Amino acid sequence: MGLKHIAATAAAVVVLALGAGAVWEPLSASVQPTAPAQTYDAEIIRDEFGVPHIHGKTDADASYGLAYAHAEDDFGAIEDVIAMTRGRYGALAGADGAQVDYVAGLLGVRQTAERDYAKIPADVRAVLEGYAAGLNRYAQTHPKEVRLAKLFPVSGQDIVAGFVLRAPFFYGLDGVIGALASNKPLPIESKQAMTPVGRDPSLNGSNGFALAPKKMSDGKTWLISNSHQPYEGQVAWYEAVVHSDQGLDMAGALFPGSPFVLLGHNRNLGWTNTVNRPDLVDVYKLVLNEKGDQYRMDGKWLPLEKRTIWLPIKVGPFVIPVPKTAYHAVQGPVILNKSGAFAVRYAGIDSVKVVEQYYRNTKAQNWDEWTRSMAIGGIPATNFIYADKTGKIAYIYNALFPDRKPGFDYSNILPGDTSADIWTGPVPFSAYPKLVDPKSGFVENSNNTPFLAAGPGSEMDPAAYSPLLGIEHDMTNRGLRAVELLAAQPVLTPEQLLAIKFDKTYAKASWEGDWIRTILAAKLGDDPQLAKAQALLASWDWTSDGIGAADVLAERVIRTATTKNWHREALPEPREALREASDDLIKRFGRLDPTLGDAQRLRRGNKDLAMVGGTDTLRATTAWDKDQKDGKYRVKHGDSFIMLVRWDKAGQVISESIQPYGAATNRPNSPHYNDQMALFAAQKFKPVHFEWADAERHAQRRYRP
Repeated sequence: MGLKHIAATAAAVVVLALGAGAVWEPLSASVQPTAPAQTYDAEIIRDEFGVPHIHGKTDADASYGLAYAHAEDDFGAIEDVIAMTRGRYGALAGADGAQVDYVAGLLGVRQTAERDYAKIPADVRAVLEGYAAGLNRYAQTHPKEVRLAKLFPVSGQDIVAGFVLRAPFFYGLDGVIGALASNKPLPIESKQAMTPVGRDPSLNGSNGFALAPKKMSDGKTWLISNSHQPYEGQVAWYEAVVHSDQGLDMAGALFPGSPFVLLGHNRNLGWTNTVNRPDLVDVYKLVLNEKGDQYRMDGKWLPLEKRTIWLPIKVGPFVIPVPKTAYHAVQGPVILNKSGAFAVRYAGIDSVKVVEQYYRNTKAQNWDEWTRSMAIGGIPATNFIYADKTGKIAYIYNALFPDRKPGFDYSNILPGDTSADIWTGPVPFSAYPKLVDPKSGFVENSNNTPFLAAGPGSEMDPAAYSPLLGIEHDMTNRGLRAVELLAAQPVLTPEQLLAIKFDKTYAKASWEGDWIRTILAAKLGDDPQLAKAQALLASWDWTSDGIGAADVLAERVIRTATTKNWHREALPEPREALREASDDLIKRFGRLDPTLGDAQRLRRGNKDLAMVGGTDTLRATTAWDKDQKDGKYRVKHGDSFIMLVRWDKAGQVISESIQPYGAATNRPNSPHYNDQMALFAAQKFKPVHFEWADAERHAQRRYRP
């Protein structure tokens, strides 16, 4: 049964269940075991922007306070994440949620978390359990906000399961599973093309910059964290500052369900992340026997493991458990479709190390400690851009590269009847591509190939890395512009650096440049609307700054091809792309040349602001909500949490940050629901009150949960 059939199956089961008196969710749900009762104590300060500053005697106390503070601002998203870890998301989100539950069951997420939880170091488990206790405290004191019975109390195992489930999604495992489960053919030209199948390119993004003191006129070390995430939901950034008497001092951002900051800085060092696209998934076609219950491996027949996953699916007023079978072979989870049986093996399979690595990163106080944490091998993908108070900067192309064996074509579907092509673990950290203190004085990544990261004379040599690693060679406009602008001058002022970060220009050497030239060369016949659109596009100044009359048309034309470009597919037919873009503008605005600031808006609650920037510019507006009543485009993804970090010559850290909306991410009645919007739209920042004493001076509210 493919994922698209889940809803139809659920409807049929409703009828059967009504006649059979089936036990429905949540009656069939079990309460999960929790850690022994323990008392936690944390103090929370809310500053003038509502950002929580948490202090605890222990790291576990601080994690407890972080959970409670985040729940105050966005309990709904956290509850969604917890439901996913329990395989109960379908009870909240219907068939779409059940697809996530299916993936969780197929990957054995709960089994992995339960099997290996005791192997996680005790200090890390203490933090996980403190976080779970904070969520339980909030659910206990706010029972009317709990939407799903028997979901709370949660445990440390639930928090681990959330990381095990979501980590592979950032490099596209969900796309491979979706293609297989839906009986869609997988691309065969390149495994790198297969990895992101089905993924919306607007869900991938980010820019990161680190600059050494010699590169900056102020003599400071700079780190710019510029992640691109959705503005709302389960992977929207949440800002916090966390302190403990055990040495946890971290400012930055995290996702719902995370007990620690995922990117940001402490007193001595900091880092940010960008999505990368290595080939981290291998697919094997199994040879089954006639009955389909065994598969051949090295000349022997092995039983095809199977178990039943019960998917709770909300259908109208009912939540019905729907059975689906999950299969497993020695390579990994197995999906059956009309083309056969396919086993999937992926980076980070059956591992819980991701939680330890994130935690150790936050505790690291210098380069040696931080790289020891990076060598744990828990975070399956994402680039890391690093900087510290000594002036050291670095770019790590982080990925748990499968330690593949030569002799097989890993760019295609592999034979599943031999163990010779099954890898057993990742390559060591020493084999990762990395740049440390390049002579150019800067490193950057904007979701482009790692082989353009530091400018002429400082780049890594692609020939030095095995093709078995599957490192991408894709280029983004943001990557081209960043390196070009950062390398253009030997020394930059802070003002020049920020102008680069907010650059809104498209390089004519980018894929967008080729695409625009293709549109301009298209034969249009005698269509007057298309001729007018083509002439307007020819006048475009290659920027999305809101000044030129062609900005909106250019952005709309670029968006007709963005998804296909990301998937490495053939771009649309030029004439039809121009037709799609021009028809859309005429329908929405009655003209081809609305101003960008009028057409593209930053909206939330009672605020509605002009927003400039482009799909693939360094000032990014990568996804639109096009269902606005007035037809305008509401930006919903792109530049999101941005943080500027500097260390001066004495090693003192100063930081600023900004969010698209505000700290109260899902509380419309809060004054911090949208109070950062004006600053964000104006490309300005607010201070980060990093030290606890600073937070006390700016305290608007102090309390203990």
